[in-house]
Amino acid sequence: MLQTLRIRNLALLEEVTLDFEAGFTSVTGETGAGKSILLGALGLLAGERADKAVIRQGEAAAEVEASLHFSDATAIDAELEALGLPLCEEGVLILKRSLPREKAPKITVNGGLATLASLQRLGSKWIDFHGPSEPRRLLKEECQLELLDLFGRAPELGAAYAASYRVWRERVADLNRLAQETKLAPDQIEYLQNQVAKLDALDLSAEAIEVLERDFQRLARSQELAELAGGLAGGLTGEDGLQGRLAELLRQARQLESIDSASRPLAARLASAAVELNELGAEFSALGQQVQFDPEQAEDLSARMNTWLEVKRRLGGDVAAVARARDDMRRRLAEQGDIEGALARAEKSAQDALRQARKDAQALRSAREKAARELAKLAAKSIVPLGFKKAEFSVRLSDLPELGPGGDCRVEFLFSPNVGEAPLPLSRIASSGELARVMLALKTVLADLDAVPVLVFDEVDANVGGEIGRIVGEKMAAIARRHQVLCVTHLPQVAAQARSHFVVTKDQSGDRAQVSIEAIHGARKARIAELARMLGDRNAKSALAHAAELLGK
Repeated sequence: MLQTLRIRNLALLEEVTLDFEAGFTSVTGETGAGKSILLGALGLLAGERADKAVIRQGEAAAEVEASLHFSDATAIDAELEALGLPLCEEGVLILKRSLPREKAPKITVNGGLATLASLQRLGSKWIDFHGPSEPRRLLKEECQLELLDLFGRAPELGAAYAASYRVWRERVADLNRLAQETKLAPDQIEYLQNQVAKLDALDLSAEAIEVLERDFQRLARSQELAELAGGLAGGLTGEDGLQGRLAELLRQARQLESIDSASRPLAARLASAAVELNELGAEFSALGQQVQFDPEQAEDLSARMNTWLEVKRRLGGDVAAVARARDDMRRRLAEQGDIEGALARAEKSAQDALRQARKDAQALRSAREKAARELAKLAAKSIVPLGFKKAEFSVRLSDLPELGPGGDCRVEFLFSPNVGEAPLPLSRIASSGELARVMLALKTVLADLDAVPVLVFDEVDANVGGEIGRIVGEKMAAIARRHQVLCVTHLPQVAAQARSHFVVTKDQSGDRAQVSIEAIHGARKARIAELARMLGDRNAKSALAHAAELLGK
């Protein structure tokens, strides 16, 4: 859950630190007061892109920081580990994002530097936003399918179908490619054969190419190498080399040893050095002889190197890319020997893959049909208290003309708000208020299945009011039993049911507008006044009485 949020120099807000409680939190304030600043701060920490225009005028940078606590941090720690970021300490995740006006933005996660992509990936694990446009999203077929699959809780079936569908599409692509390739002309076949032979002669392994490049380097600088190796050999074992001088030094060491036996180890070390120098001289001499290439060797080495440089430039920048190009040439040549057979094999492979995909699609559909019946039943029950006493809700699955990424069927949510009217797709009958209530009912049903701990609702209770507003508040409170819920609302019936309450105000009495956010859930009088304002008049006795009644004891 979200524990603490600190905001500094964001839009019209100078600085605030907010402490959050578990359960249901309402956020209220006049229209235009700046409630979006709070949501914007959470969005920044969830990885939303930011314009530097959000920085408070006259300030060098805006900052947002939050701490979250997870009773079980296993999943979030796994995500952090995959991203190479510090793990949570005692289940606490600390996010910080700075937006300087003149410098590059900075993001840290648990003190470690992070990217915007990492913040977005983490954001999907801890927060979910439901804005005013969320009910309209319910009209989209992919949203309805997503909700049904979430309710059906059969991710392994979805994964199996996705894998078999991908294989089928790949096999179809292979078949189409093969069908479009015409039989190669004799000169094309000869060209490919020559290319494959040329590449095979190179021995396309990383080790062989490394030896080729090393030997060519030796050939190109063979004279220089021979001179250097010969000079080193002469300097060590030649007539005037170190070996000759060491012989005299060794004679003196032996003489010293005869005088003082304590010097024997030193004489032995000097003798070892003389042997080592002699061996080094011999090895340098041998190295100088190795770089002497005969004309045939030099010609072969130069030819192979020129071939390698040419194919590397034409077919790819490394050994693996050139090897793949050679294998593709081999495949094309092999196919030429039996075009009809290759087509038949590719078609059979595609048909086998299609059968498997259809089998997996049917298993997924069976799970969806069962989930559709159960979801329709629970959703219809949840919708009734929201002002639809005689409403009907159902989920219809219909065949697709061919397999698609989502399976073999399409999903439609059907709804009838009034008795005697046949259920129709939501897009044909639902008003914005009806959509908002249907979405809220579905969210209530699916709350237990949503693993994201923080849910933010931004005025999803718009276009409803009166007694229905109270029911909406109850639905929010029900969701908050398993999630931390933040709800921006204009309905006092909703705000009154929240465990925590923040009020956003804008002060324009001075030279500069200033937004402030204050926690009022610890001050009953202030909270009653805010609810009375939402009812129409913070000073009216009737509004104050009604607010107190809404708030209860």
